[in-house]
Amino acid sequence: MRIGLYPGTFDPVTNGHMDIIGRAVKLVDRLVIGVARNDDKGPLFTTAERVEMLKAEVATLNADIVVQPFDTLLMHFAESLDANVIVRGLRAVADFEYEFQMTAMNQRLNSDIETVFLMADPRHQAIASRLVKEIARLDGKIESFVSPAVAERVRARVKGRD
Repeated sequence: MRIGLYPGTFDPVTNGHMDIIGRAVKLVDRLVIGVARNDDKGPLFTTAERVEMLKAEVATLNADIVVQPFDTLLMHFAESLDANVIVRGLRAVADFEYEFQMTAMNQRLNSDIETVFLMADPRHQAIASRLVKEIARLDGKIESFVSPAVAERVRARVKGRD
């Protein structure tokens, strides 16, 4: 069984993330979405809330998808899953430099696990979770960047209503 791991913080999950997820499931038998704990970055949502949102977002996809939090080294998490592939999304050339460095390090840690890059659909290349949060904080419209359910949760959180 080919197991893919798509790691990220997903704070919040965007349409760009969902695009990559929808394409990644075509490449593997099971896709594990690894939700990284990132308390040091001051996330808008807790790890548990991000896991819950992702589970709701992928529920309609007809694929073997598992959403699971992790707070270990990515390679250790991938090994614990028996993952064959790490899936990474690329939006722009700027992403490539960082991802290239991470891939080289991961390759040194475990050369049996490949990294596959999926280019973001051009409609989603500008979407970044941090920008979605900033737009929401400044009372802008985020509905074209995230699902309606996620937009509602983001707006409620930035306005202090939940």
